[in-house]
Amino acid sequence: MECVSKSLTHFYFPVSTRLAQGDHFKPSSNNNWKHSHATGSSMMDSKQHLKKTAETTPPKERETRCCNGFKMFLVALSFSFMCKGLGGIVMKSSITQIERRFDISSSVSGLIDGSFEIGNLLVIVFVSYFGSKLHRPKIIGIGCFIMGAGSILTALPHFFMGYYRYSKETFIDPSENLTSSLSTCSLDQNLLLNRTSPEVVEEGCERESRSYEWIYVLLGNMLRGIGETPIVPLGISYIDDFAEEGHSSFYLGTLHALSMIGPIIGFIQGSLSAKMYVDIGYVDLSNIRITPKDSRWVGAWWLGFLLAGMLSIMSSIPFFFLPKSLDKSRKETSLDLLKTNEERTQMANVTNHRQNVTENITGFFQSLKSILTNPLYVILQFLSLLLASSHIGAITYVFKYIEQQYGQSASEANILLGTITLPTLATGIFIGGYIIKKFKLTLLGIAKLSFCTSVLGFTFQLLNFALICENRSVAGLTLTYDGNNPVASHINVPLSYCNSDCNCDQSHWEPVCGDNGITYISPCLAGCKFSNGSKNSMVFHNCSCVEVTSIQNKNNSVTLGECPRDSQCTKKFYIYTLVQVLNYFFSSLGSTPTIMLIFKTVQPELKSLAVGFHSLTIRALGGIPAPVYFGALIDRACLKWSTSSCGKRGSCRIYDSILYGYTFLGLIESLRFSALILFVVLIATMKKIYQGKDNKPSENGKKDTNEANLESLNNDGYFVPSAGADNETHM
Repeated sequence: MECVSKSLTHFYFPVSTRLAQGDHFKPSSNNNWKHSHATGSSMMDSKQHLKKTAETTPPKERETRCCNGFKMFLVALSFSFMCKGLGGIVMKSSITQIERRFDISSSVSGLIDGSFEIGNLLVIVFVSYFGSKLHRPKIIGIGCFIMGAGSILTALPHFFMGYYRYSKETFIDPSENLTSSLSTCSLDQNLLLNRTSPEVVEEGCERESRSYEWIYVLLGNMLRGIGETPIVPLGISYIDDFAEEGHSSFYLGTLHALSMIGPIIGFIQGSLSAKMYVDIGYVDLSNIRITPKDSRWVGAWWLGFLLAGMLSIMSSIPFFFLPKSLDKSRKETSLDLLKTNEERTQMANVTNHRQNVTENITGFFQSLKSILTNPLYVILQFLSLLLASSHIGAITYVFKYIEQQYGQSASEANILLGTITLPTLATGIFIGGYIIKKFKLTLLGIAKLSFCTSVLGFTFQLLNFALICENRSVAGLTLTYDGNNPVASHINVPLSYCNSDCNCDQSHWEPVCGDNGITYISPCLAGCKFSNGSKNSMVFHNCSCVEVTSIQNKNNSVTLGECPRDSQCTKKFYIYTLVQVLNYFFSSLGSTPTIMLIFKTVQPELKSLAVGFHSLTIRALGGIPAPVYFGALIDRACLKWSTSSCGKRGSCRIYDSILYGYTFLGLIESLRFSALILFVVLIATMKKIYQGKDNKPSENGKKDTNEANLESLNNDGYFVPSAGADNETHM
């Protein structure tokens, strides 16, 4: 969920907003002033004529035109923000489905998820620099169109990669993914394998040659990142330029409130599509034997991308009919009168502009050096990178964690996260900003607030370690095949006397649940001799491995599907939900203070550069690698991998719950703990700088040690020099 991770870190939003408004470095020059003074006199007559011409248009008509254009832009931008949030949620909630559909590991799916940030980084510099110089509404419209095209490209492989095959026995006619020929323990098993093996291997390997179709998903997500880049910075700057004075903050608040509709739709859509079979409309659903809780189930993941893509393309249309400037209608009749004078002015400024380019480049590197030698800014940079990485990794794989740890379906995970995440994040962010404003916290106070909220979030996250469920009882993975003894390792578990004569394919994953509560990898490995029933109600009887561990007077039979989690694990799931609410609340509560610290620790003229460089760092070092290394470590907890016809490893079917829990939660807590250490260093550094300034005697020989009234330090102390305490220490 991009937008959720962005809400937690809130570091993506401000990127280059000020830069897009033209907030570049502008060294002053006396020559420029003289030239503009001389040019001003030559423009006087034309401006007077322009004023007279403009006055011929009734003021109410001019105001109505401008107001209608601004309202149209605001509505169009709100719609595009909704589509942006929708696309992000659809990708996050579909990661597990994409993994299974394309038979890839978690590390590869993490790379797909991070490709969005790669696309964003490719164009962010160009958008930031050239955005204010071009037609901003049209650039936003082009971005929305590209974003929609990227979402549609992501869904495109579904339509030409063939039917989904969830079992090795459904390769001959994929439109009949059925219960026919399910392997049981039989002396004739070799004959069956020998009869079908050549066709299977040939057809399976042909399909495997097309197994890299997930690259289209990666490219589509990257294209979506490219298209999304101009929406926020150019949209915010356009509102700031043409909103009525003092109203821009209200419009921005309204914009972000409306944008939350996108994630809400995304979670609902994700839940509904996860219940639908991936090939809905192409296969006879009455013949599908797996259920949404099966680890092989793939929902209609492509529906969400098609919906997000079409809506994004629709949202692009209004922007192409909006003017570059909302003042255009007022000056349209007098534009010709100014054209000649403007051309003369531009030609006269060419020489000065060339001189300013060199000065701007020099000023840029000097400013960059200034923020990178600011100890507080550097500490905050590393600190926020660690926090952002923990949030991004957690959000990317929390859907899979809930499915694997607590046995919930993808649909249930979507509804749960949508219900608890969005309201909690919105509340936390709002209260964080309110606390800063209400109590008029100093810069050091803001740092302490952010530290306290991070400690509380870290503490509640620790509770999740106690909520890890025990491993499932799976014969051949966590237990011996007879189900009597645990095994030291899940690799190459030897067959038992109850199934050693069955000639079973040990790589086959067709889980069945025995009456003894143990899951078996396949009916054959459970030693079952025959079956009755059909589809997902099929029952296998006379299972020799179940007989060994069964209690007397119970049938030695198994049913299709894994055994459900016990009641103890279900109770832990409810507690986990409550803990997550508190965890998300305190994490989001500290997001606003952390943002404040980023641009409050540098000089005012460097805020734009500081925020832009910070966002660039988070995207490059957090948004891209975090899903990859989270996924790679999660892969280590896999107990059973799917295997293709050519023997290639695919996606994971079942995880070691304990190892998965400790790996996933441990990585999150390690990153957060490292951030807490840097918080301590940050506060200590702040106090040291404050003390260094306070210990200098004042004119009357006294020392001011009142920390609550400390303002920012001057430039050589690296803090922002403020004109008054209110400007610096208050939100």
